[in-house]
Amino acid sequence: MAAESIRVLTLNVYGPANPDWQRRHPLLRRTLRSLDADVVALQEVPVDQTFLDDLLGPGYQYAHFSQAAPDGVGGTLATRWPFRDLGELDLRITDRCRDLLPWQATRLVEVDTPVGTVVVAHHKPVWAFPLELEREAQAVLAARMIEDHVGDRDVHAVVLGDFDATPDSASMSFWRGRRPVDGTSVCYQDAWEYAHPDDAGRTFDLENPLVQEGEVSTAVSRQIDYVLVRGGLFGPSLQVHDCRRVLDEPVDGVWASDHYGVLAELKRPANPPGFRSDH
Repeated sequence: MAAESIRVLTLNVYGPANPDWQRRHPLLRRTLRSLDADVVALQEVPVDQTFLDDLLGPGYQYAHFSQAAPDGVGGTLATRWPFRDLGELDLRITDRCRDLLPWQATRLVEVDTPVGTVVVAHHKPVWAFPLELEREAQAVLAARMIEDHVGDRDVHAVVLGDFDATPDSASMSFWRGRRPVDGTSVCYQDAWEYAHPDDAGRTFDLENPLVQEGEVSTAVSRQIDYVLVRGGLFGPSLQVHDCRRVLDEPVDGVWASDHYGVLAELKRPANPPGFRSDH
């Protein structure tokens, strides 16, 4: 790992109620433990301390979404360091989205890390294809929440999760600084786009049989899982040192999930944004 860096990971686990769990679970456990990321956002996972400690390994602090499905599956944010809990934003904002997923939320924590203080947001908007209007509104609410906590402080911010939106969608265009919405504009850098500008970075792919056989088998392959780094006046305050997909191919015939994970290494840049050398 590079000096003064952190490794952050997002993965939709595609929990125990879904096909092939008995073979997928050992692969997930083995891989997540070996990756040993510092910050981990998991979706569609049993929100149970014993289960999560076994899945990730010891030493993590957890910030769960406050709501879960009846079977206990939801989302969680795990960090290697103690965090300050900044709260949760309920994203069940319209009648169209309210009953589709109980854990539509943005969970916010603040962590002191080797790269400085980082505000980390685990963002999970609504999944349904026609509800981009809601996803855009959810993005704006989440971004405003983050800005309220960042203020004028010299801190970083990272947003990660399963966004259920493609890079050209309204919500992702807002997050990535392509368009303002309702008087609000932000600019977050997609870690994958920075590291692989010519690669579509699909994280939900029809090459995966779990996608082919799932509920949305007629949809196109697409990138919907992200690690985003907040930009200030002169750009992102953390530099993407590396970004890669994980669990994006079968191991001994087993696919770990219907999503691929995204792992990014973020470091403090040698010259902070806005720095100007006279040499």
